[in-house]
Formats: sequence, structure tokens, C-alpha cells
Amino acid sequence: MINVLIAEDMHLIRGAMVALLSAEEDVTVVGEVGHGDEVVPACLLHRPDVALIDIGLPGTDGLTATAELSRRLPECKAVILTGLATPAALRRALDAGARGFVVKDTPARQLAECVRRVAAGERVVDPDLAVAALHARKNPLTTRELEVLKAAAEGAPVGEIADRLCLSGGTVRNYLSRILSKIGARTRVEAVTIAREAGWLWPDDLGDLGVIRYRSPT
Repeated sequence: MINVLIAEDMHLIRGAMVALLSAEEDVTVVGEVGHGDEVVPACLLHRPDVALIDIGLPGTDGLTATAELSRRLPECKAVILTGLATPAALRRALDAGARGFVVKDTPARQLAECVRRVAAGERVVDPDLAVAALHARKNPLTTRELEVLKAAAEGAPVGEIADRLCLSGGTVRNYLSRILSKIGARTRVEAVTIAREAGWLWPDDLGDLGVIRYRSPT
């Protein structure tokens, strides 16, 4: 029997997943939570074989919870649930220790099979998405450059960025010029767009990741 814990903040989706997986003869749902801060304590209590974790949980996000779970209970294998299947999201999930990466509208039969395969020690990722992740553009920006670009993405003028990051205005302008050159952008707005689409600028609220889906190339 495979014991599963489900971490999903939307009651309707969580209830449907509980019902669907409970209908499988070899799967038992041993726990369910709706908040990121509850994931690790619930897993330590119930000791599931597999934890299905929404990427955009409130409180502690799903990726942070997965990383902590991997450290504290490595025998529990995490599968990230997301509405955003992009190479950048996949890379971050794997870096956090996830063993699977599943889009939320995956058919019930495929979700159950994913649980079985992950429990058996396999890594389950859509092959097209895995190839896209391998060939995705590397982030050329330093941590400081990303901080400057993130502030610019929020609409902050040069003076405000300088105050926020304890830099001079001239230094901020130099950073912005270097960023545009590195990623081949003509304007600050274009640089922000490129960085977001590439996954270099990650949203503070991972719930925002639920609105876009990766499409396999045709």
C-alpha cells in the first residue's frame, strides 16, 4: 500500500484528488493540508511514502516546503503539483528535491501512475518539458543584477532602487546598462519581460504560477 499526503489549498481540487486516489486499491490518503507551513509537520506525523505538494501554497510555498521535507524526511518523495509547467519551474522543483512534476489537469489515471512510479523510486517528468529544461537559456545575471532588475520590475525609479539597495544612482544605472547588454534587451521593460519568461525573476507569490501552462513544441 502506498501512503500519500496531499498539500493543496483549494478545497475543491484537494477533495477531488483525495477521492480519486482513494479509489485506487493500492493507494491510501493518510493526510491532507491546505497551508505550506503544515506540510512538513503533517509528513513527520503521518510518514507518507509520497507527498503531492501544490507549488503555490499560502505561507511557506510548495518549493520551500519540498526542500525542507527533503532534508527532514528524505524517505518521503515529493511530487510538485502546478498550473505552470515551464522549464524554469521544473528546474526549481528538481533543485528543491522533488521526484515528480505534474500539471494539475493531469488525468486521474496518470496521477495515480505517477504516485506509483515515484513511490517505486522513479523520477516522473514530462519528457518534452525535461528536454526544454535542459536546453533552456542559462541565467547570465548576478544576484545583485537580479535585485536591481526586480526593483525595476516593480516600477521603482533609479533613485528609489539606489536607496533600497544602498547603492549610488550611477551604480544603479551601470547595473541596468549591463543587464540590458547581457540579455540583449533594448529597454528596461523588455529586460523584465525576458527575465520573467525565462524564469530568472521568480514571483514572490508562487500562487501566481497557476495561470500559465507549458505547451509542447509541435
